[in-house]
Amino acid sequence: MDSKGHILWADDEIEMLKPHILYLENKGYEVTPVKTGEDAIHLCDEQNIDLVLLDEMMTGLDGLTTLKKIKDKHSTLPIIMITKNEEEWLMEEAIAAQITNYLTKPVNPSQILIACKNVLESRKIQSDWVAKDYLQSFQNIAEQIDQASSIEDWYSITDKLTDWLIKFDNLGDQGLGQLLEEQWKEANQHFTKFIETHYEDWLHTEEKPLMSPDVIPSWMLKNLQSDEKVVLVLMDCLRADHLKAMTNQLANVFHINTEYYLSILPTATPYSRNAIFSGYYPNQLQKEYSDIWQKMWQDEYSMNRFEDQFLRDQLNRLGLESKSVHYHKVITYEEGNKLEARIGEFKEVDFLALVINFVDILGHSRSESDILQEMLPDESAYRKAVCAWVENAWLMNVLEEISTWGHTVFITSDHGSTMVTKPVQIKGDRDTSTGIRYKYGKNIKMPDKTGLTIPDPERFFLPKHDTNTNYLIAKSGNFFIYPNEYHKFANRYKNSFQHGGISLEEMVVPIAELKGKNG
Repeated sequence: MDSKGHILWADDEIEMLKPHILYLENKGYEVTPVKTGEDAIHLCDEQNIDLVLLDEMMTGLDGLTTLKKIKDKHSTLPIIMITKNEEEWLMEEAIAAQITNYLTKPVNPSQILIACKNVLESRKIQSDWVAKDYLQSFQNIAEQIDQASSIEDWYSITDKLTDWLIKFDNLGDQGLGQLLEEQWKEANQHFTKFIETHYEDWLHTEEKPLMSPDVIPSWMLKNLQSDEKVVLVLMDCLRADHLKAMTNQLANVFHINTEYYLSILPTATPYSRNAIFSGYYPNQLQKEYSDIWQKMWQDEYSMNRFEDQFLRDQLNRLGLESKSVHYHKVITYEEGNKLEARIGEFKEVDFLALVINFVDILGHSRSESDILQEMLPDESAYRKAVCAWVENAWLMNVLEEISTWGHTVFITSDHGSTMVTKPVQIKGDRDTSTGIRYKYGKNIKMPDKTGLTIPDPERFFLPKHDTNTNYLIAKSGNFFIYPNEYHKFANRYKNSFQHGGISLEEMVVPIAELKGKNG
């Protein structure tokens, strides 16, 4: 049988520990006993050691000195210190020297075994159990997908599937990643049919899910009415799995409660984000702000430049005229650093809105960069890149500062994104919009069943850009390409992250309420 790991045990009374050593060897470990710290240091240099069990009270070199000398050369080698001394100063010094665990004598064989397993086998054990748990859950999730009849069912499905994505990211999928991917596809097929059946009707009844225009009234209004200060962090294109992957980092400074809402169609920033800040559906926005509507749609860079005005006006309509508001958009790394330096200036603002574009920019940049495609080959790498940015860039520093203010923080998005795989050729004139997952224009057409056709935009609360405007909304992994240079653009955008269409990843948007632990 292959060894489960090579353990070096250093204790000046090692003969007394023979039963413990035999117990570990019977459990599949290779154990090398030594009596002195000098021998322990020498063997760590000469052999491949996976774990050191180190007595603190040895003749010659004591345990702490031995620990530090081993760590000087082998900084990642796990060391468990075993001692009779329960002095707190000793524990702190050992922790500072980066011990892995600290056991107090007398120890029994089971204590030693579980400590060794935790160091040498925990990832494999956890990975095996995660795989086993997913296989047991697979059928229950499949039945829930097949029987889903409400948007709450789909929120639950999304929550469960994203849980498994994060567990597989952290512990390995044991070959079950493909099965989970297929279950996502199955869920999206059913979800698309569900949206096609219900979405238009929802818009014309009071019994509809909370959607983009409802975000501020449904989650933040009550806090503001109670004279609490609110911070809204809106991360463009942040998905449910991204936020869940960030939870461990956020949980260091916040208590977190996550819910979901439904992005409006198209799941694109000019529609969904304007809807959040204005509290209006797109066609309402066109009517209420007819004077600036044309300015908004002059080019793609001006579609969201009035969000601060929309936010102020919405709060006024909600009876919050007296509340102070600050809207701050961050696009570049330099702008983020400037915000970090200034964040203390906004502590007394009643409603602080921070719009952050990093996740969206990362997704779009990937389709244009061979290097990014190599660094982010799949969904898991995309999640890990988002987490790495949160941990190392300015945002976490900003959130840590805000966590001390006592304000309620909401982190959400306007929509998500999905990886597209199937190019669909459509026809349209030069005035047809440029989106990959949605189009609007005059008499544009697509092959049957590749998306949702909206011939009457008003029924979907969408704006008309001329008298014959119709919309195409992609579903499944489809993306829209014109006949001109079809293969060039099909190859460029295949397996890229896009938004605007119908999928769980794009439409089911997380919204987390955070309370600072030190506020």
